[in-house]
Amino acid sequence: MIEDPDPGPDSGPEGRMLSSPDELEFSPNSSQHELSELSALELSEEVGPKDKSLLCLPEKSGYRDTVYVKAAHIFQGIRLDKAPDKVVLRYGEEPPIDLPDFEDETNLRLSYELAFSALKYQDILENILIDSCFYPNVSIPDALTSLVVVMLYDFQDRKFQSRLITDVEQSISEVQEVENLLNSFKTKLAAALARCRIKHDALSIYHILPETVRKQEQRASTLPLYAWVNTCKISPEGICDDLKKEGYTKVKSALDFDCKSFCMDQHCSDVIIFPSHLKSELLNIELCTGYKLLFQDKSRSLAVHSVKTLLNMDDDILLVNMGSWYTVAHMSTLTNQNTSKIYVCGVKAQTKESELQDLFSNMGCRNIEVLNENFTDIEAKDQRLQKVKVILLLPRCSGLGVSNPIEFILNENEDADLLKDHSQGAIAKDKLHVLAEQQYEQLKHAMQFSKAQAIVYCTCSVYPEENEVVVKKALELGVEGNKVQPYRLSPPVLPLCSAKEIHSSIDKFFKVEPSEITNGCFLAVLTRERDPSETVSVKDVLARAAAKGLLDGIELAKTSKREKKKKKSKTSLVKPSTNEGMSTQIKIAEFLSREMKPHAKISSETLTAKVPASQKSTAPSSSPPQKKLVKMPPNALVPSLMKNLPSTSKGFERQMITVRPRPEDKMVALKPVEIVLPPVMVTYSGAQANKSQIPAPQFYYRWIGGKTGSLGAPSTSKKTEKPKENLPSSAVRHPQPWL
Repeated sequence: MIEDPDPGPDSGPEGRMLSSPDELEFSPNSSQHELSELSALELSEEVGPKDKSLLCLPEKSGYRDTVYVKAAHIFQGIRLDKAPDKVVLRYGEEPPIDLPDFEDETNLRLSYELAFSALKYQDILENILIDSCFYPNVSIPDALTSLVVVMLYDFQDRKFQSRLITDVEQSISEVQEVENLLNSFKTKLAAALARCRIKHDALSIYHILPETVRKQEQRASTLPLYAWVNTCKISPEGICDDLKKEGYTKVKSALDFDCKSFCMDQHCSDVIIFPSHLKSELLNIELCTGYKLLFQDKSRSLAVHSVKTLLNMDDDILLVNMGSWYTVAHMSTLTNQNTSKIYVCGVKAQTKESELQDLFSNMGCRNIEVLNENFTDIEAKDQRLQKVKVILLLPRCSGLGVSNPIEFILNENEDADLLKDHSQGAIAKDKLHVLAEQQYEQLKHAMQFSKAQAIVYCTCSVYPEENEVVVKKALELGVEGNKVQPYRLSPPVLPLCSAKEIHSSIDKFFKVEPSEITNGCFLAVLTRERDPSETVSVKDVLARAAAKGLLDGIELAKTSKREKKKKKSKTSLVKPSTNEGMSTQIKIAEFLSREMKPHAKISSETLTAKVPASQKSTAPSSSPPQKKLVKMPPNALVPSLMKNLPSTSKGFERQMITVRPRPEDKMVALKPVEIVLPPVMVTYSGAQANKSQIPAPQFYYRWIGGKTGSLGAPSTSKKTEKPKENLPSSAVRHPQPWL
């Protein structure tokens, strides 16, 4: 039981004993009236843009008893330890109060917010308890000190007003006793708080916090909500239509938000942004309860979209350190049309695995495989992972780029210990070194998977030690083995990301700085040099091009009736192409050039042999370009396309086919003897002979043996419609035609 001694009057000689030397410094002649005036000040005045949704209750009427107990448990685990010579209060090892079950996510979030607030003001709250003589006059168990601190923060935040308790609320005896003690010391606590504010020349205790922490709170108050669309259930367009039916208005950007509005993200085509005050309302609509719209930090969406652009049709993915299972589900929705598998490691509990399978089934995700081993315990030669081509690594980091750490911890299942660094606005050097070593070991292990072709590394840290330094160190080490191709740093490619955003980044890293509209994010893509002996199909190349947005507006159609007629006809008309078609083909060609560079040694004759004869083009190279839809046959010839560009803007078939001369078309070099023949009618029975080889009547021909393969031009007559141009000087007309 807590002893409740008589605190004595709040004025007079005993009241003077409650004052600290600090009081004597700023007010040596203070009186009872002055102390009462200090206690009447607005003790937690909200000056500045502090988030008013911190307590999520109107007029700050207090919390339920269970929230205080849970907050005390959280604070006990994350409080800042001090040196033995600077210890002010003694905390127990574990709170003796049984922890209540939290089925309500709202109360759990309130507990984290209360514990985090008490952690930020831990030094101030401890000094207030000592300065007011709450300690050591009140004898309470050390295990309840955490409960006293969190309840004191809430007490001063309510300006020392009584808490409103409902009849249906569950009462906890320890909470009631601590509350009664704080109420009995109300005036003394208020005076101690006022002296602390005057000492620091601060209008409120909020201004005593470090500047980095204050800026973080300002960003958190305006940070919008990010949600991705589950395309297994609905399209982004369908989500927009449903939101409009619910009364929401679509705007261009987050800067245009009003009461009920939303906008599309500028980097990820399936991500929608909402104002922060709409979350409680949105969580109750059918789009969220039906797993069609899922809230998650944008950094995770950037990571999975970066993986998507690196995938071929049948490539598997390995996901490492998945804090939130929504990340796994998002990756599954993006690969729903492929035959890829997603492997997730580190799921050890059988009950947890069954819960995940139920979650994925409700979300429509079918291509997820769960592994029980930790990532570093899995061998690179594991037979289950031989088709894994891309590894997504989300290592545990300091998370100092996150503005709202409470939401990040709850949504990503992160450790609450993350709040320690956020309460100080920085991380200790020794802890930063430990995190960087863990990140480096995981990245180095990922590089040992010889079958993998790319690694996506993503953090929410603002420290180079966790970002650029780790990646560069791993690249410098390389991979053991002569047969393994080395990794190189490549710029991340996102469907809606502009080229300026990619190329302007330092060393090809993609960075998003913390701001009022987004959390901080670091993204690095490591790609392996392709093995020249490895074959890459055209469907894989086109799938990757489509993921990067290069095939937008290009129709990959089947053979049309027009094409079928063309195959039956002997000749075809050639139409000029537009500039737009030319630029689109050049864009695809540049992409294919990068993808197929290691395969440039493939013989064009071998490739041509696979093309049906009906698709071969006999038009001369000087023919005008032809505009046509892009038709990709199953054995499309990508290397040939590279050789023909950018000479003309013919269709893909003309660019990719190398014409081999038929035997009957070859010219034979003759001896230097002139032979004059009379004009005779010659009939060619060859069905594939060219018209240029059929001599017309009433012509004289003269073969010039010295000019190999050249054919003299014939003379013309009255029946000839049009004489041929560019007659060689050696061509001789007969003076008197025979007919």
